[in-house]
Amino acid sequence: MKNIYLCFVFILISAQMDLFAQNIKHKGYYTYQVREEKGDLNNDGKMDKILVKMDTIDETRPLILQIFLSRPNGKLTLAVSSTKIIEPQYPVENQGKPNEYQIPDFFIEKGILTMWSEIKGGNITYDFKYHNGNFELINVKKLTNNATKGYIDENTIFTETRFNLITGLRTETDEKSGSKKALSKRKKIVLIRPLPKIQDFKFSDKKLY
Repeated sequence: MKNIYLCFVFILISAQMDLFAQNIKHKGYYTYQVREEKGDLNNDGKMDKILVKMDTIDETRPLILQIFLSRPNGKLTLAVSSTKIIEPQYPVENQGKPNEYQIPDFFIEKGILTMWSEIKGGNITYDFKYHNGNFELINVKKLTNNATKGYIDENTIFTETRFNLITGLRTETDEKSGSKKALSKRKKIVLIRPLPKIQDFKFSDKKLY
C-alpha cells in the first residue's frame, strides 16, 4: 500500500513539473539581455527605454522586444512587448541551423525608434513613431544587391527602396557598383491604412516592403 502511495505521489509531482516546464516554455524565459537603448520616444522630455532579451532555454533562441515609456512620476512602464518582430536565432524550419543574420540594432533619435536588420543580400531599416498610444511604421528603407558569387564587383547592381508610408510614395532606384548615375528609377503610390503597429509587426513582413 505504501509503495502504491509513493508511486502516486511521484506521478503527481512529475505531472506538475511537466506542466510547470510547459508554462515556462509558453510564456518564454527571456533572461539574457542583448540590446538596450534609451531616448525620448513619447516627447515628454523624459528618457524611455527599449530592451531586447533572449530566451536561452528554448532551443530556437527566440527574442523579445520590450518598450518602456516614462510616466509623470519618473517610473518606466512596459508599453509594448513583442516576440514576433525579431526572428529566432535558430528557426524551427532550419532544423537546428542558425538564421545567419545578426540580431537587429535599435536606435532612438528625435522621437523615432529605428530598427536595422540584415536581410538576404543587404539590409532593411524601419522607422516607428509614437502616435495615439501606438508605435506606427512610417518609413522603410531597404538596400539589396544582385551579387551571386559571394562578393561585389563592378557589375553588381544595388537596389535602394525607400517607402514613405505616410504619403504612400515608394521609390526603387537601381545603381551599378561604383557609379554615381542611376540605371533606373521606379515610383508608385502604395497606401497602407491603418499604418502597421509595432506590436503587430512580424519579422517576415520584410517581404511586404
